[in-house]
Amino acid sequence: MSWSLRTTLFWDLVLGVWGTTAFVINLGADLWIASQYVLSGRYLWAALVLTLLGLASVSLQVFSWIWLRADPAGLHKSQPPVRCLALLHLLQLGYLYRCVQGLQQGLFVWQQKVPSEFDLAYADFLSLDISMLRLFETFLEKTPQLALALAIVLQSGRAEYYQWVSICTSFVGISWALLDYHRALRTCLPSKPLLGLGSSVIYFLWNLLLLWPRVLAVALFSALFPCYVALHFLGLWLVLLFWVWLQGTDFMPDPCSEWLYRATVATILYFSWFNVAEGRTRGRATIHLVFLLSDSVLMVVTWVTHGAWLPSGVLLQMLLPVGSVSFLLGLVLRLVYYRWLHPSCPWEPMQVDGARSFHPLEWHQLPQNQRMICLAQNFFPKAKDEAVLPWKS
Repeated sequence: MSWSLRTTLFWDLVLGVWGTTAFVINLGADLWIASQYVLSGRYLWAALVLTLLGLASVSLQVFSWIWLRADPAGLHKSQPPVRCLALLHLLQLGYLYRCVQGLQQGLFVWQQKVPSEFDLAYADFLSLDISMLRLFETFLEKTPQLALALAIVLQSGRAEYYQWVSICTSFVGISWALLDYHRALRTCLPSKPLLGLGSSVIYFLWNLLLLWPRVLAVALFSALFPCYVALHFLGLWLVLLFWVWLQGTDFMPDPCSEWLYRATVATILYFSWFNVAEGRTRGRATIHLVFLLSDSVLMVVTWVTHGAWLPSGVLLQMLLPVGSVSFLLGLVLRLVYYRWLHPSCPWEPMQVDGARSFHPLEWHQLPQNQRMICLAQNFFPKAKDEAVLPWKS
């Protein structure tokens, strides 16, 4: 094994350990925070935390189970029996099992002197699914948890130490999921350049800087009108679900599970941009940005006109200027990324993850995560349009 490939595999393994550890820490923090709310008599807040955690966990298990059943027969030879897998998912351990399986495969490949092409491809296959599930969990649980924690702090006028733990763990989880998803998409580029540190940092920053003002606006509205935020979310979610349906997504193996995917994407779009259709995305991204900006401005204006209802303080007065600067800076970095750092290359299956080359005749025999490859083709439309896929010729 070359030194560059061994180094790449080592860092993939380290990042996998970090992602799994962060998931377990965040899960423990959520349960601990819910228990603190119960002990302090804030049962509604505890119920909201547990509800968000439960809905996100159930969704992850359903996605994981559907993907496992849809994978090619004989691909996962080392997996336990189907009944055991079903029990793991029923006990809400399916995602954690996938993380452990990915770490085992990564360690197995790294320990080999000359890893086989199948083992390398299979490790990528597993890591791509984990990355996608991590992104779903981020926007189904961590991002709403962050908005809820900020709303509680704004409404009460003070922050307990365990609330700061919730805010910090949510920010770390969101940051990691965004960057990990970007790395996963770049892994799907067959002839891509190596993942550069600069492009990764810019991509991560513009996503986080645009996400923070949106979460802040939702938190302000939730603190002011806690009874109406659910109606607000449901109304926008239905509009976004209809928009996703119009784009004709085809991500899941059957029509019923496709609606689960569309519902999840609509939830992501409530907070951030997520591309689900092939072709030029500039127009759709602009429409979505204007739509979210208009909605956020309306929520902030509503809060400003009723600001006397909330506790005042220096920190509260700084939130709006900081949110505005964050949005403008994020927009500038987004333009910079798509103008100079967004990769464009032919879709030829000759190289995977920068240092892993496959023989063209054997490409069709290797594990290919078509789910993430499809999303990568949507995310990098120039790369798809510039060349005909060799396996379609």
